[in-house]
Amino acid sequence: MNPPDTIVDSHVHLWSPAEIRLAWLDGLPTLNRAFLPEDFAQASASAKVMKMIFVECGVEPAQTMAEVDWVSALAKTESRLRGIIAQAPLEKGKAVREHLEQLAGRPLVKGVRRILQGERDADFCLRPEFVAGVKLLAEFDFTFDLCIHHEQLIAVTELVRRVPNVTFVLDHFGKPPVKDAQIISWARQLKTLASLPNVNCKISGLTTEADWEHWQVTDLKPYFDVALGVFGPDRILFGGDWPVCNLATDYNRWIETVLQLSDSLTAADRKKLFQTNAERIYRI
Repeated sequence: MNPPDTIVDSHVHLWSPAEIRLAWLDGLPTLNRAFLPEDFAQASASAKVMKMIFVECGVEPAQTMAEVDWVSALAKTESRLRGIIAQAPLEKGKAVREHLEQLAGRPLVKGVRRILQGERDADFCLRPEFVAGVKLLAEFDFTFDLCIHHEQLIAVTELVRRVPNVTFVLDHFGKPPVKDAQIISWARQLKTLASLPNVNCKISGLTTEADWEHWQVTDLKPYFDVALGVFGPDRILFGGDWPVCNLATDYNRWIETVLQLSDSLTAADRKKLFQTNAERIYRI
């Protein structure tokens, strides 16, 4: 199957350890180096990526604005960089307003992410201060990317329910247990989440939840089919998760995989997946 004429990648990471420290890279030597726009251009050379969204990379909170400003500077020479999903300490509640105001002063910022997957308390996102911080996003027209493990789906569903005026984007299918071939509980919870109209799902990150060395498209298809079934073609969007995806796949193989998984879609719906849904959701 031929690649799409236009791809909007809704989930690209860029970093340079010499500029901004990412402590989590210490345990991943294959990723512990600079990944810059020119590296992405090489990795995606055979794909027609016309626009991309940068997603924050887990920097220390004190470096959040430095990361945004570094990426904004890169965008001056990388025209495909059309949006930034920045880190924000939403657990500060109403006190996060000043931080959000600073982000709003950076034109490329379209939304925020506060990684939840590492929180031991599955209900962390339901703490009153966190909910209050998320509610503030509506004032700035910011989206909220949800980076969670599947065990947190019940809690984030309640968060989404409590904040109907914010658009949410679930990263990486909610990280289902693909490697263990477990699907029933995740699928049930994903259906409940998808019943809420203000949440969307990124078609991203599935290979890194599978067996990195031996995964096949058939291992991923049940999870894709569930996501498509509950979200429908209007609320799914392609994400490469580059360069993290390199742990389990190269960029072009991921595109080929998504094309195979979505072969039942019409041409119009495939365009939504690879382009127009991301453009609409992130306003680019």
